[in-house]
Amino acid sequence: MKKYRSRRSIALLVATCLAVAMAGVASAVPAPAHLHFGRAVSVGDGTARAYATLDANGAPTAVGIRLSPTVLDGLPDADGMYMLHLPVQASDTVFDHVMLNWNPRGHDPTVLFGKPHFDVHFYMTDMASIERIDPATPDYADRAARLPDPKYMPVDYVTPPGMLASQLAVPLMGVHWLDVTEGMVPGVYNFTETFINGSWDGDSTFMEPMMTREWLLTRPAIREQIKLPAAYQHSAYYPTVYSVGFDEQAQEYDLALEGMVPRQAS
Repeated sequence: MKKYRSRRSIALLVATCLAVAMAGVASAVPAPAHLHFGRAVSVGDGTARAYATLDANGAPTAVGIRLSPTVLDGLPDADGMYMLHLPVQASDTVFDHVMLNWNPRGHDPTVLFGKPHFDVHFYMTDMASIERIDPATPDYADRAARLPDPKYMPVDYVTPPGMLASQLAVPLMGVHWLDVTEGMVPGVYNFTETFINGSWDGDSTFMEPMMTREWLLTRPAIREQIKLPAAYQHSAYYPTVYSVGFDEQAQEYDLALEGMVPRQAS
């Protein structure tokens, strides 16, 4: 997948010209009650697993991933991709599965994202559809060029202007959208964590927190409002809050998309 990163590099670097700063506040991890896990996957010297939480009435309140602390040790020197299955209790949310990517040397543009870090794609489409995002397919450029109606993308999120959509697309992922208020100025921006959105073939397809290994080692605690679109393409529960914390009782890192609210397609 590295040979395609130059496209992502150009896309993300152009978008930085639009940015200004933003900050986060402290967070708490989800309560363990009504916590349901998918199958654990080995990552580094530890494990990662996706989860969903439900309220007392069975409605979803969050999806996320839990990482054992040893995940941050013994990581491969090569790029890693780990598919995490959400439990059936997440079926009323808009999310299908999670793709966790480990980037030991970061990725382009390295002036922004050159630190070792994780990309966490919360996909709103199934794995088979993601696997078909392949430049070898005849309709790749046409599908990349079909961007969602602006009302379906969160406020402040844009794709870089003046470029072909096929140049913006990343195989197995799609087109990446950046928040213009993030302050990603080369030489100034200090990457610790950020939040990206994605699309493919006219659909909003993923939400993507990114965070460095160095930042996670500090056991940070943040809680931020997720920027929302004006309308939704699917009837499902969508998150309104993004948080990262460390559960001292469980001894696990927790990354959550929470504050679930039911939305109707329109």
